[in-house]
Amino acid sequence: MATFGTLSDRLTETFRNLRTKGKLTPADVDGTVREIRRALLDADVALTVVKEFTAKVRERALGDEVNRALNPAQQVVQIVNEELVAILGGQQRRLQFAKNPPTVIMLAGLQGSGKTTFAGKLAKQLEKDGHTPLLVACDLQRPNAVNQLQVVAQQAGAAIYAPEPGNGVGNPVQVARDGVEHARRHQHDIVIIDTAGRLGVDAELMKQAADIRTATNPDEVLFVIDAMIGQDAVNTAKAFQDGVDFTGVVLSKLDGDARGGAALSVASVTGRPIIFASTGEGLDDLEAFHPDRMASRILDLGDILTLIEQAQQAFDEEEAMKVAEKLAKEQFTLEDFLEQLQQMKKMGSMKKMLGMLPGMGQMKQQLDDFDDREIDRTEAIIRSMTPGERRNPKVLNGSRRLRIARGSGMTVTDVNQLVQRFDQASKMMKTVARGGVPSIPGMGPMGGKPGASSKRGNKQKSKTGSRSGNPAKRAAENAGLPAAASAPTGSGFGLGGGAKPPSEADLAEIQKLFGKG
Repeated sequence: MATFGTLSDRLTETFRNLRTKGKLTPADVDGTVREIRRALLDADVALTVVKEFTAKVRERALGDEVNRALNPAQQVVQIVNEELVAILGGQQRRLQFAKNPPTVIMLAGLQGSGKTTFAGKLAKQLEKDGHTPLLVACDLQRPNAVNQLQVVAQQAGAAIYAPEPGNGVGNPVQVARDGVEHARRHQHDIVIIDTAGRLGVDAELMKQAADIRTATNPDEVLFVIDAMIGQDAVNTAKAFQDGVDFTGVVLSKLDGDARGGAALSVASVTGRPIIFASTGEGLDDLEAFHPDRMASRILDLGDILTLIEQAQQAFDEEEAMKVAEKLAKEQFTLEDFLEQLQQMKKMGSMKKMLGMLPGMGQMKQQLDDFDDREIDRTEAIIRSMTPGERRNPKVLNGSRRLRIARGSGMTVTDVNQLVQRFDQASKMMKTVARGGVPSIPGMGPMGGKPGASSKRGNKQKSKTGSRSGNPAKRAAENAGLPAAASAPTGSGFGLGGGAKPPSEADLAEIQKLFGKG
């Protein structure tokens, strides 16, 4: 997550220095705690939280659990991880539903914190879980707030109750009360009340929110807070807790580039759990907040569980079985590849997913350079092919490739690279489908002992392998590829950086390589 990027880098660097030491002295522990304190303060974490956190880490790091550990540095990382989980709320807390529907969820927060967008995200997620939410427009102050909620409701496919036009017209307390009654009559099992915000905390805002709470007696009051506002987050949260009180916190804009102090402070200071984290602008960019997983992300230990959950939601098990059968029968085509790309897109940003893998913080530059639009460009090339060409790429002669390049707005080189990479990937997938070990050009079989699979093939390679002094060229020749393929051009999908129309040079290259057919 971008919000914790700087903090994560600082902590990772601190632990990297710690791991070089076989035994930790009190001075080593003090130095580490000092660096952690600086990193947290720079991330805008509240001073009281920093003091409490570092005191606990220091006490435990100087205790017997570290002194007796086989790997003291690793034990300190574990301690920091556990204490981070504690200040983030400890255990995950889910929404509490009413025994007798409808469940009433009231949203509160400052103007611009993301309440209206969150209302749509929550409605969409609840609908996926089989609920029938009703959005109630009680923000009658902000210009066009009712219209915005209507648009969000339409995008989320959710019902909305908006009897007043807003823009200063209407009684929000009455609308909230009537909205709950409307939900009962029309059998909506959840009511989400979007209330008005202000640019700052004031008495009028608090009274209106408190009156809505009294009128509707909500089962949950969720305080939506912008994760990018830093130290002010704590003061704002305290003011809302005193004026309205709330049962849970929603962190919005966690995909921003702020320092993340709000997230690490608000749960600890208010004693209220963080229930949701909003991680993007799309209506699907909402995650249940898991303190342990968030701590792992901050410490660059990855978040494999969330990645698996997202994959399970996006991928169709029946389709996956069909693909496995096609791979086993060597019938996997570019049409199947296109379907797999579309399933991957359902999971959201590839950059975000890659960031959930352990250790990816050390590849920050590569992650930043990754362009999610590469998938769209790959899709454009495949869609420019005829069904026959997708099923059998071997028919792609020079003129066909030029036509595909022009149709997709890419270059002939991009088309060539995609076909070449698809061919390599298909071979690897076929090997895996048969229970074999795939071989990466220039690296030999992955995993296992050298020579464990296909000894004959290894012997043959050792006799006939290239002896070129250029490692990239040697790897390509050993894999049976032309020398031109040795240069790692384009992305993992075989595309270049930009979408340029085919040039005369491209045409000449095609005619030379593939004839004029």
